Amino acid sequence: MSPLLRGLVLSLALLGGACASLSDTQRNRAASIAQAARSQVIDCSAANACAQPSALRALGDRAQSESTAQAPRHYALILDRGQDALLARLNLMRSARSRIDLQTYIFDTDDSARLVLDELLAAARRGVQVRLLIDQLSAIPDLRILAALSGAHQNLQIRIYNPSFGKAKLNYLDYAGSVLCCFRRFNQRMHTKLILVDNAVGITGGRNYQDDYYDWDAQYNFRDRDVLVAGPAAGEMGANFEAFWNARRSVPVERLNDVGRKLLKEGVPAMPVAEFKRPERVAAVSAEANDAEQVRERLVAPAMPVGAVKYVADLPQKHRRERPHGAAPAVPELKALIDAARSEVLIQTPYLVMSDAAQDLFRDLHGRTLPPQVIVSTNSLAATDNAVVYSMSFKYKRRYLRDFGFRIYEYKPFPEDAPVDYAALMPDGPPLALGSEGRFRGPSGSIGPSGASTRTQRGTRRQRTEPRPSFLSSGAASRLLPLKRAGVRLGLHAKSMVVDERVGVIGTHNFDPRSENFNTESAVVIADAAFAQALAASIRRDMQPENSWVVAPRAKPVVLSGLDYSLGKVSESLPLFDLWPWRYATSYEFVPGPDCPLPVAPNDPAFHQCYQAVGDFPEVNVGPKWLYTRLLTAFGAGLVPIL
Repeated sequence: MSPLLRGLVLSLALLGGACASLSDTQRNRAASIAQAARSQVIDCSAANACAQPSALRALGDRAQSESTAQAPRHYALILDRGQDALLARLNLMRSARSRIDLQTYIFDTDDSARLVLDELLAAARRGVQVRLLIDQLSAIPDLRILAALSGAHQNLQIRIYNPSFGKAKLNYLDYAGSVLCCFRRFNQRMHTKLILVDNAVGITGGRNYQDDYYDWDAQYNFRDRDVLVAGPAAGEMGANFEAFWNARRSVPVERLNDVGRKLLKEGVPAMPVAEFKRPERVAAVSAEANDAEQVRERLVAPAMPVGAVKYVADLPQKHRRERPHGAAPAVPELKALIDAARSEVLIQTPYLVMSDAAQDLFRDLHGRTLPPQVIVSTNSLAATDNAVVYSMSFKYKRRYLRDFGFRIYEYKPFPEDAPVDYAALMPDGPPLALGSEGRFRGPSGSIGPSGASTRTQRGTRRQRTEPRPSFLSSGAASRLLPLKRAGVRLGLHAKSMVVDERVGVIGTHNFDPRSENFNTESAVVIADAAFAQALAASIRRDMQPENSWVVAPRAKPVVLSGLDYSLGKVSESLPLFDLWPWRYATSYEFVPGPDCPLPVAPNDPAFHQCYQAVGDFPEVNVGPKWLYTRLLTAFGAGLVPIL
C-alpha cells in the first residue's frame, strides 16, 4: 500500500470512527436504557437456583471434599469429541447454582453458539449470575443480538475485550485504520478460553463457540481438544477470569458506540427468534444434556482422578508495554517443561511457526548428548484453515528436521479414524460405508457422500481463523484450498503437549510467536502419569498412518545431493522469497506389506522401503504446487512477527 493510499485509508477510518463515537452523555444514556430494560423476574425461588442435578457438576464437590491444602484432589476429563464438549457445556450450565463465567475468542450466531446463548439466558432467569466476555475481533457479529443481550436480564452481563474505535463490529476501514494507527494494540487479543461454573468445574482448551468446533459444520470441522477440571484449581480459573473482567479493556457492550447508538435509536430490541439450520440436531443434544445416564457414561465415567493441577494463564497486563512480573506466565511455564524433558516431548499444534526463542530452545535441546525425541503433530496444507501460516512451516521443514531433530506428522483432511461422529457429519447425504471396527468411512477414507472421490472440492470460505487479523478474512486468504476429492474435511486445532509421558498440558497456546507476544493464553498442566499417557495416546492416534502423513528427508539423489542441499538452505534463509524448487523433505504415506507390517520412524533403515513419497502437498489441487506455495511463502515470511 502506497503512503498516499495508507494515509487516505487511515484518515477515512479515523474520520468514520470519530463520527460514530458517542459522547459521554450519550454513552451513559445508552447504558441507562439497557439497565432499565433488564428483567428482574427470577423463575426460581430455590436456594440452588433450581439447578439440574448433575453427576458432572458433582465432581467439583467431590474433589473439594477429598482435597486438603497439602494434597489437592481433582478430576480431569479429556474432551476430544466435539459433541461431548458441547454436551459437557450444556449440562454444566444447567447444573449451575450461583455463577457462570464464560470467556472466549470467537462467539458466532450459528446453531451451537445460539444454543449456548439461550442456555446462558435461561440460567440468568432462574437466578444464576452470568458473565460473558468476548474478544472484539470475533465477537457476536449481530448488533441486534448484542443490544438485546445488553438489556435482557439483571443477572446477565456481557463485555467486549479490546474494542477498536469503541465498537463491537468493525468494517473494512476500521480494520485498516486499526492496523495503520495502532497495530500493536489491535493485535493484542484475548485468546484465553474458559467456561467456569460455580468456581467448581471449569473447561479450557482450543474450542470457541462456532459450529466447526463441535463437528456441526457441513464443510470443515476442527479436530480439537478441551480439558474439564473439577476441584480446587477452578478457584485459580475464577481469579484469572476476574482479572480480565475488571481490566480496562473489557467494556460493557451497552457502552460501545455502535451498540449504544442502536439502543439510543431503538431501545432494547427483542432477542431475535432462533432459526436453527438443524433444529433436530439441536433438540437431540439438548435432550442428551438432561439425560443423566448419557452424562455419566460419556463424561463422568472417563474422568480421571488426579492430584495437583496448575492453571497457567496470562493476565491482561501482558498487553501493557511494561509487562509486570507474572503477567504472562504461560510461555515460561511451557518452556520450562520442555527444557526439563529427558526422553520425549510430544506436541500437537495447528500452526508450526516458531519464535526465535522457541527455536533456540529446541536447538539447544537437540544439541544435548542424549537429546529427547521431539514429535510434532500438526496440519498439512490440505487440512489447514490458514495456508499463509502453513507456508512458514513448509519453508523451515529442513531446519525442523535436521537442526531440531523433530519428527513431524501432518494431519490429513480426510482422516479415517478421528474422534468424530462420522455418520452425523453428512446426515442429509447418502449413507456412509461402515468400515472396520465400526468406523464410518466415505470413499477412500473421505468423510462425505458416496462417489465424492471423483469430484474436486472447491475452496470453502472461512469467516475467521485465529492466527491472523480479521482484516484479511475476505477473499482468497480466507478460503480453504481446493482438494482433489470432495467431502467434509477436518483440520487440527488442538493445542496439547506431553513431556516424558508424565506431564500433560492442554490449553489455548499454539506454540507460535502470536501466542508468545500478542495473545493472552491459558493452559492446564497436570503432572500425572495416567493422565499424560491418556493424552499421549490421543495425540498418537492422530499421527497414525490412516490419519496423518509423515514428513521426512527425501532419499538423496545420486548426483549433486550436496549442491542441492546447499542451494536449498541458502534459499530458505532469504527473508522473503524462497525459490529453490527441490526440497530437503517431503510427505510420505505408509505402505504396509509382508516386510512392513508396522509403521517405522523416518530414521529407520527400512523407512524408504515401507513409505511412499506423495509429494509436498498431498491432496491439494492447486496446479503448479511448488510455485503456489512459494508465493504464499513470499507473503507469509513478512508476517512471521505477528503469526
